[in-house]
Amino acid sequence: MKALYSLFLVFALVVVSVLGAGAMEWHSLFGTVIPYAAFLLFVIGFCMRVVNWAKSPVPFRIPTTCGQQKSLPWIKHSKIENPFTTSGVVVRMLLEVLCFRSLFRNTKIDLRSGPRLTFSSSKWLWLGALAFHYSFLIIVIRHMRFFTEPVPGFISVFDAVDGVLQLGAPTIYLTDGIFLLAIAYLFIRRLVVPHMRYISLVADFFPLLLILAIGITGIAMRYFVKTDVVAIKELTMNLVQLHPVIPEGIGVIFYVHLFLVCTLLVYFPLSKLMHMGGVFMSPTRNMASNNRAVRHINPWNYPVPVHTYAEYEDEFRERMIESGLPVDKQEGVENV
Repeated sequence: MKALYSLFLVFALVVVSVLGAGAMEWHSLFGTVIPYAAFLLFVIGFCMRVVNWAKSPVPFRIPTTCGQQKSLPWIKHSKIENPFTTSGVVVRMLLEVLCFRSLFRNTKIDLRSGPRLTFSSSKWLWLGALAFHYSFLIIVIRHMRFFTEPVPGFISVFDAVDGVLQLGAPTIYLTDGIFLLAIAYLFIRRLVVPHMRYISLVADFFPLLLILAIGITGIAMRYFVKTDVVAIKELTMNLVQLHPVIPEGIGVIFYVHLFLVCTLLVYFPLSKLMHMGGVFMSPTRNMASNNRAVRHINPWNYPVPVHTYAEYEDEFRERMIESGLPVDKQEGVENV
């Protein structure tokens, strides 16, 4: 049911954009107003989440460790798995961000006859996540040619390498196929595996189906439904130059694709997709494990006004003596 709810939401978004941009011809709304609003909400929401994480106090060092901590000289130290220095933290963070190292270590647990609990390697999830994220990244970089004029050279390089298997026109991109296969695998995995289906929520299915819909509409627009690419380029350049003019000849499917992208931008800061920024702010990843060598001082500490007992007694000594309360220091005489 949770997957059906998510599918219904995505389908409703498609219907809204078809009716709005197609039947009602609200091209200015779907071509300029909604994209600008979605971009602003994405930037503001993303920054607010990151700043909120950055302001959270971290009174203790809590790095995750998967190896031997630096200790005695004759014990081999795991410099990357249990970094002692900032350089070790940077290397571990790069491996985490670029290679999904923690996901690579993911294990699968099965309950078999006996009963017997077994642990085994689970590399398919790591491979699917890696394929999805990198193909998505390359697709986003390729799309930058619609927002730049002249197109930077590195974008043309990505475009040429991605379309190396060109058989005709239009160019068939490798990442389009990899992207659809990867996102389909991640969705089917949650749907088919019983324990994954049990713990999955609408918030898990919805972004997968939304991104899948974005990919399908984009591929359909490129290979199956004729669209005016020149007009789309003119629209995107107008948006970038803050001169929102809608050219003629843009098909409805483009507005559907754009509306789904805008929905993803608005949903992004509110969802689990914020792990893109959160991984850099996680104290379990960005801290060195040197608790025994370096005293950790919370950098978020601020000066706290302290009123010591000596100051308190100086302020109320006469009243305390009049009330018969013991004091540490008499007038001109200090008690021992």
